[in-house]
Amino acid sequence: MRVLGIDPGLTRCGVGIVEGTVGRPPTLVAVGVVRSDPALDVARRLAEIAVGLEEWFDTYSPEAVAIERVFAQHNLGSVIDTAQASGVAALIGARRGLPVTFHTPSEVKAAVTGSGNADKAQVGAMVARILKLSAPPKPADAADALALAICHAWRGGHTNRYAAAAAEARSRR
Repeated sequence: MRVLGIDPGLTRCGVGIVEGTVGRPPTLVAVGVVRSDPALDVARRLAEIAVGLEEWFDTYSPEAVAIERVFAQHNLGSVIDTAQASGVAALIGARRGLPVTFHTPSEVKAAVTGSGNADKAQVGAMVARILKLSAPPKPADAADALALAICHAWRGGHTNRYAAAAAEARSRR
């Protein structure tokens, strides 16, 4: 299964693609970030994120999308920006008929490091180790996106029953 992990953000949206299934080590396909210009208004920035994400979908043809679930933060503006970028990513995946699953940060940390309380450095180090990379991907948004993709691949996409049912229906066509 080819999974596109997305760590949503309005300035930097981490993207990472792995191939893998339950019980097998995942392999890195691609990693990076999609950026938007902070000088633009929010609508134009979201449009830039959408264009960048569309290029990743077109280039790498993922079979599933894993997005970090937005959680409450102290900075309300940051939560809103992240939620808007998350919605853009989910919409692109849904329009392409792909299963889109949201994973909480603690769920991803636990899957990758064994601890739901791991810090960013631990997540990056484990992503590098799992994917046999010489160093954690930079910036941290890119490593987080890979962690999302790994988490989803290892769980077989079954954390979201709707997404699993949709994938099953597509495979029967």
